[in-house]
Amino acid sequence: MEEKKFILTISRRYGCGGRELANILAEKLGVHLYDRQIVHLAAAKLGINDLHEKELFELENTVKPLASRFIPFHSFGMAMGESSQGMFMAESNVVRKLADDGPCIFLGRCADYALRKRDDVFSIFVCADDDYREERGRTVYEGKTLKEMDREDEKRARYYDYYTGRKWGDGAHYDLVVNAGRAPLAQIADGIIAYIRTVKG
Repeated sequence: MEEKKFILTISRRYGCGGRELANILAEKLGVHLYDRQIVHLAAAKLGINDLHEKELFELENTVKPLASRFIPFHSFGMAMGESSQGMFMAESNVVRKLADDGPCIFLGRCADYALRKRDDVFSIFVCADDDYREERGRTVYEGKTLKEMDREDEKRARYYDYYTGRKWGDGAHYDLVVNAGRAPLAQIADGIIAYIRTVKG
């Protein structure tokens, strides 16, 4: 019998090795990993072709776009267009289209929410204790402090909570919550794959 193919979504706290874990999983499963590419595909979908990476990052991380934080595209030297809410919707559409193309892994981008109506999606949240994150901040993340990483997490949480109406990191919204500090990431990846195959068939 042919094994079922699933789409994985991975959300993660900053400094936990979520990106590294996603890469390991993608290699082991032989599927594409999508992350920042989605932002650029969404921008192209909206006709944004002349924004730098930093400007795209600012646009996609703006919260409460219809109030005082509204950032119309013309503020970047463009014709009047949609706000960052348009960017969120475009990213969600790109996620759904890529998921239709076949098994893959999405890192971040609120993909778990965008794909919530599909039954072939397995969502994972990656966390770790502060000691593990602090050590990775020093050795992997170019000396970032725990406070700096926590600030990034606050931005992620605000963005996710605002656009999805869910609480970021709430285990009730994920199929599996993984503590990345408990074992080598390759071993954790094997455990995740075994768990998915057991639960999803």
